[in-house]
Amino acid sequence: MHWLTGFHAVEEALAAGRALDRIVIARGRHGERVEAMLQLAKSRHVPVRFEDRAQVDRLVGTRDHQGIAALAAAKSALALEDLLRASDEQGLLVLLDGIEDPHNLGAIVRTSLAAGAQGVVIPERRAAGLTEAVARAAAGALAYIPVVRVTNVNRSLEALKENGYWIYGLDERGDHLYDQVGFTTPTAIVLGGEGKGLHEHVAKHCDFLVRIPMPAGGVASLNVSVAAGVILFEWRKHTKS
Repeated sequence: MHWLTGFHAVEEALAAGRALDRIVIARGRHGERVEAMLQLAKSRHVPVRFEDRAQVDRLVGTRDHQGIAALAAAKSALALEDLLRASDEQGLLVLLDGIEDPHNLGAIVRTSLAAGAQGVVIPERRAAGLTEAVARAAAGALAYIPVVRVTNVNRSLEALKENGYWIYGLDERGDHLYDQVGFTTPTAIVLGGEGKGLHEHVAKHCDFLVRIPMPAGGVASLNVSVAAGVILFEWRKHTKS
């Protein structure tokens, strides 16, 4: 991971529009310069986190950071409203509810592009960001598919419903089999985090919970990136035929 450290380096990166995954500020740092940086970060859709100084030291690997650092990203993220406004056709959005493994995130981004999704939505916290590891796992797909960062998945699902999307959550407790549900477009498919599945409140925001059946006595569920390929191409089969 490549960290930019110090006020000047972070300010220059923001001013130049450089892709940043997040900015970390040590608790206790304040003043006009910090406020100006917060406003610029907000306008660039770059998440800002306040951490104890010791945690900033551990993240960056040095104490020489002036209480501020930024993690470089492979790609800048969009705001959800910008994606919806820019899309000529509303078809499929893939929402990720806390995917933490960068290899899984990269694989899902690549699969989403192949299935014809208009974009991928990821949360700002407790999830992998758009790091170089994700870019490598996506094998070039990040250059061709928009990625949205949101502060709250539940509010984003509500916004999508207001824009006419039907929400399908992939969950092993789902009442509907993935290949027997009729997908209504525009569609949002929600995938839960590794080993955790969908958060309870996220599941409640879904119109349908669907599952991929597993053989009796076998493994309980598929890896999330593999499951993404199964359900996304099932959506493609139903809607592109």
